[in-house]
Amino acid sequence: MAVEIVSFGYLHAAPPLADITLDLRHHFRDPHVSPELRYMTAEDPPVRAAVLGTAGIVDLVAATATAVRAFAAGPSAGVVTVAAGCAGGRHRAPTVALALADLLRWADHQVTVTHRDLHRPVVQR
Repeated sequence: MAVEIVSFGYLHAAPPLADITLDLRHHFRDPHVSPELRYMTAEDPPVRAAVLGTAGIVDLVAATATAVRAFAAGPSAGVVTVAAGCAGGRHRAPTVALALADLLRWADHQVTVTHRDLHRPVVQR
C-alpha cells in the first residue's frame, strides 16, 4: 500500500488535502517556546527527542498508523494521504510525519514524506 505523508505549518498556508489530517497545535507542547529549540527543526535530534517525549505523541502515531491501515483496507485501496500540521511546520508536524513513516515502513508500506514548510523561516510570534 502506498502512503503519502505531508507535514505543514498552519501559519504558512491552508492544510493540504488529505484523507487524515492531524492538528498538533493545541494539544501538544510547541518546541518553539524553548529558545534553545526555536531555530532548530525536526532534522535536529534535540527537537525529535522533545516532540517524541511529549505525552500522547507516540500513542497518536500508533493510532494514525492503525487508521491508515483501515483506510487502505477499503474497496478503493488507492494512496492514503496523511497531513500533519503544527503552527510553523518545523518541529511537531515533521517529527510526527517521520515517526509515522518509520512505523509504516516497518510494516512494509511504501511511504513518501514531504515537509512543505520545514525550511521556511521561523514564524515570529
